[in-house]
Amino acid sequence: MSQDLKKIDIRSLSLDTLKTHLVSLGEPGFRAKQIYDWLWVKATLHFDEMSNLSKALREKLKEIFVINAVSVHQSQFSADKTIKSIFKLYDGNTIEGVLIPSSDRMTACVSSQVGCSLTCKFCATGYMERKRNLNPDEIFDQVVLIDRQAKENYQIPLTNIVYMGMGEPLLNYANVLKSIERITAEDGLNMAAKRITVSTAGIAKMIKKLGDDQVRFNLALSLHAANDQKRNEIMPINEQNSLKALADALKYYFAKTKNPVTYEYIVFNDFNDSLQDAAELAKFCKHLPCKVNIIEYNPISFATFQNAEADKIDLFANYLRKQGITTNIRRSRGKDIDAACGQLAIKQ
Repeated sequence: MSQDLKKIDIRSLSLDTLKTHLVSLGEPGFRAKQIYDWLWVKATLHFDEMSNLSKALREKLKEIFVINAVSVHQSQFSADKTIKSIFKLYDGNTIEGVLIPSSDRMTACVSSQVGCSLTCKFCATGYMERKRNLNPDEIFDQVVLIDRQAKENYQIPLTNIVYMGMGEPLLNYANVLKSIERITAEDGLNMAAKRITVSTAGIAKMIKKLGDDQVRFNLALSLHAANDQKRNEIMPINEQNSLKALADALKYYFAKTKNPVTYEYIVFNDFNDSLQDAAELAKFCKHLPCKVNIIEYNPISFATFQNAEADKIDLFANYLRKQGITTNIRRSRGKDIDAACGQLAIKQ
């Protein structure tokens, strides 16, 4: 391991940089494309598997470079077919990812940080410290490993990816975008950007940057209250990113990308589940084209929040629908194995 730390992380290199390295080793430049193909299209994690390279070159690569592979440390299967995995990283840190099968899609929920620097009061990850950002290849590997689980267990490949696991994706902006570039690239996994959703707790400056970068993937905002006082209480990030600042950033983002936004809204019993709360949310929805996902709350040991009653959730959703807002009620998946929204926290 200590030897590996001195080696170059080969997946951190662009194709051109890899080519420069190979030429300096006396190898023809076209070898870089072959190696890139092994790393990103075939998602190979061992130099010995690169069968169209000579044994001498494979040995040379092993001396200079390292592939910081992510591995499945442990998996749990839910009664509803959800699979939660603890992934082990090259430095011994662990993260969680989830495969969520449904009748019309196979969704991978991936993490972007080890822990999280935000402290949302209803989320188990928010009670862990953020140890570090994930590298692009570590996010990429989660997708590859979860896709493998989908094929092995359900004979269906992944159809969708959501960046809704551990961490705040927009606080690991460059690495998250690089991972998406590799996942969507023709010389990568070649998935459509429209099948990827990045979810944020709401960092106005970075939402504007998504607009400037004209991203093609979907954006979801974890809103949970359309009232600053309530949102400050459960999501301290709102104190620096008020609803007005977020609305301005989202309008800017929409003007640049023409992508509608999804608002995620967890309904907590007697906190944000009244028709007054629904009216505030409907008003916030007027800023730009959007849809609302109403999410069941999954209680965690750290917090006292409870899920709203089913009839209240229906009243809330129907109020929004009457205002012409596309509204879905998302039932929890994987709750029995702590794999549902807001439940991801490594239990050592």
